[in-house]
Amino acid sequence: MNKVAFITGITGQDGSYLTELLLEKGYKIYGIVRRTSLVYNHTRLDHVRDKINLRYGDMTDSAGLSNYIHEIVRENFHGRNDDNRFEIYNLAAQSHVKVSFEIPEYTADTDGIGTMRLLEIIRTLPEEIRRITRFYQAGTSELYGKVLETPQRETTPFNPVSPYAAAKLYAYYMTKIYREGYGLYATNGILFNHESPRRGKQFLTMKVVNAVSEIFQSKREFVELGNLDSKRDWGHANDYIKGMWFMLQQEKPDDYVLATGEPFTVREFVERAF
Repeated sequence: MNKVAFITGITGQDGSYLTELLLEKGYKIYGIVRRTSLVYNHTRLDHVRDKINLRYGDMTDSAGLSNYIHEIVRENFHGRNDDNRFEIYNLAAQSHVKVSFEIPEYTADTDGIGTMRLLEIIRTLPEEIRRITRFYQAGTSELYGKVLETPQRETTPFNPVSPYAAAKLYAYYMTKIYREGYGLYATNGILFNHESPRRGKQFLTMKVVNAVSEIFQSKREFVELGNLDSKRDWGHANDYIKGMWFMLQQEKPDDYVLATGEPFTVREFVERAF
């Protein structure tokens, strides 16, 4: 089997762990990186950089995404062979909830319309390639927002309360529509919070962990947080990316919730960290 993966958001926490997993499983890996003044911002991938293929790209650029995916197909798949596998993992997103209120249009374009761009590219691939292509859409527990049922499951109604969640809701339904309407192998993974040492420093867990370190070293006196009674279900990113891969190994595509099933308050997390 010729196994090839294209990962958007490859430089992020989940993308880096997924890259490691797929390399272990013998995949040839391609990814896109947003252009910044830091050139390639791939510190999470430095240890495997020579084993993967990276190029500049952006979820808002339809032509760039299409050109790259067709280039990957030309390089790796020649003629019809149903034993081959082309997996596309869409992990790219403007994923900060608070920031989504400040840049709602960009969030919608990247997280929502960006997903539709990928689905449309897959839909227009030659039939022999479309047949071997499997698409994973990174959903989020933020879809449930102001929850209407506890615990949440695949059948729980969505109730988003942020531009980020609304954009992800559009992506969720477009994935479902392309699966049911065009017969694509397209799967939604609704993942609850998952953390690791690779988590961005702007997110709650790393904000607290870094504050503990700096307070211990007398570099600061306190950390300022929001609602300490807010509850979250925290897992480890390395476990969750295995779940993503398993979702694409099923005979038929579907939508899945991935969580530990054990919520904790922010207050409990802070107390344990300190």
